[in-house]
Amino acid sequence: MHIRQVPFDHPDAVKLDEEVQAEYHARYGDGGDATFLAPADFDPPNGVYLIAYDETDRPVATGGWRAQDMNDEGNLDGDAEVKRMYVIDAMRGRGLARRILAALEADARAAGRSRMVLETGTEQPEAIALYTSSGYELCEKFGHYRFHEESRCFAKGL
Repeated sequence: MHIRQVPFDHPDAVKLDEEVQAEYHARYGDGGDATFLAPADFDPPNGVYLIAYDETDRPVATGGWRAQDMNDEGNLDGDAEVKRMYVIDAMRGRGLARRILAALEADARAAGRSRMVLETGTEQPEAIALYTSSGYELCEKFGHYRFHEESRCFAKGL
């Protein structure tokens, strides 16, 4: 696997985002994640977007982080918010999400962020297992879905 930094609006990123949105819809029945994301949110040094490619140069996994500071959606100064963590079905169970998450944490730490945060949901038990086994703990809810019962928010100090 090769992990590359790409713009959020790169064609491979767009393709994988469409796939993850379809999965969110299948799990929650709500059309996908309605959180507004702008491509510039992931421009260094205030974020990064990564794609893992297999040996045939096929995009198989993705994830990004964007800087967040204290706001009316519950973020705190120094937050780095994980967005669009996704591994295609055929490549799951090989540690790709864990590798991308570690790369995101290292990048956010190098950018001076103090806390990695993320929001997932009760219909994504494998995501919750990944995050808790990677040292994330439940935290006060934040973001677009902070008032939804299915929402679970996690944080980890960097």
